[in-house]
Amino acid sequence: MPQAVSWKRRLKNVLFIDLKTVAGEPSLLAVDPRLQRQWEEKSRHFRAEDELSAAGWYDRRAAFYAEFGKIICIGVGGLFFNDADQPNLKVKLLSNDDERTILNEFLTIVNRYPPGELVLCAHNGKEFDFPYLCRRLMVNGLPLPPALQIAGKKPWEIPHRDTLEQWQFGDKRHFVPLDLLAAVLDVPGRPLEWMGDRTSEVYYREHDWPRIEQYARDSVVMLVQVYLRMVGAPLVADEHIVNSD
Repeated sequence: MPQAVSWKRRLKNVLFIDLKTVAGEPSLLAVDPRLQRQWEEKSRHFRAEDELSAAGWYDRRAAFYAEFGKIICIGVGGLFFNDADQPNLKVKLLSNDDERTILNEFLTIVNRYPPGELVLCAHNGKEFDFPYLCRRLMVNGLPLPPALQIAGKKPWEIPHRDTLEQWQFGDKRHFVPLDLLAAVLDVPGRPLEWMGDRTSEVYYREHDWPRIEQYARDSVVMLVQVYLRMVGAPLVADEHIVNSD
């Protein structure tokens, strides 16, 4: 029982999130001229490593930068426990062509939590998901919720959790994709269909929303299961994973 109490305490008020991002426009030619010039400058060091043009690198990399990309889907997962202490997972997908709509829906969710009690969890969240969210909220003129007012704070003042950081054990050079971490930790589940650099292509060229949403759902479920493994908690059985409207 004490062990169960320990991991249940670590899961209280934890909201698991995964962002799916794409380039802000279908191609570099469609980008505002001022931003085009900035991308030309930013992509210089990419082009030094590869013969791709600035436009080619825009298609491949712009999604990863909040200044040049946008959010098209946020996968959100929340855990609860039944009377037998079995974990159950609710997954909600916030997806829309309009980024502002997604962000407002996300704010509605996080604002349900008491101020100061919400803990976000993501894979590489401290380097990507959390700052990307903050920047895109600011770009869209939306307020930062208390949980994301992290600018200027010391690392120990930020309660959010990051499965990549936990796996690094201080070795910041050691990047491990979520899919690989799940395999190493023997977490069951379907492998992710692609890496993040393909999302723009699936969105702009294939217009395949069902695949994007499945990718987001699979990512959140994998994130939750990896985190549970890391804290020594039982994994969520497939029959206890449900979609939330």
